[in-house]
Amino acid sequence: MNVDLAERRLASSHIVQIVQGDLTAETTDAIVNAANEQLMHGAGVAGAIVRAGGHVIQEESDAWVRAHGPVRHAHPAWTSGGGLPARYVIHAVGPVWGEGGEEAKLAGAVSGALQVADQLELESISFPAISTGIFGFPKVEAARVLTSAVSAYFLNNESGIRRVRFVLFDEPTVEAFRIAWNEVDW
Repeated sequence: MNVDLAERRLASSHIVQIVQGDLTAETTDAIVNAANEQLMHGAGVAGAIVRAGGHVIQEESDAWVRAHGPVRHAHPAWTSGGGLPARYVIHAVGPVWGEGGEEAKLAGAVSGALQVADQLELESISFPAISTGIFGFPKVEAARVLTSAVSAYFLNNESGIRRVRFVLFDEPTVEAFRIAWNEVDW
């Protein structure tokens, strides 16, 4: 069961939340997958999404890569949610820590995912802590970038998205988001 921990209503009327729990249980219109460029969903968040939503997500991902090529940071792919409660999975590629330009790439992945959600005319979306697993992005720094990117997106874009949820699995990640939560210029 997912537990809501914090909520902010922005001046733009958008709601941003911190949640502890299971991303695959989210009932938002879309969840965001922390993907790799080839959309090979074997481990981590991606593996959990395919296990919960079914192999159709991998099949649709394979078709996406065949049609469009590798997924880039600022241009996420999307598939159906398969058997997930969410209708869509938006596959955002976060940066690997140490490759250079990590903050800009992570912010681009968040903005790109929000743009896809707007193109699909979605009202709600749930994000994991992109790049903080095997990609090695430090949790507090990633939390600052992720929350700031959401705030900036709503400040600079007309959007039909009403609610953004950061769904975090473990306590260290929750704590990192609590730190960033109070530092962001909402």
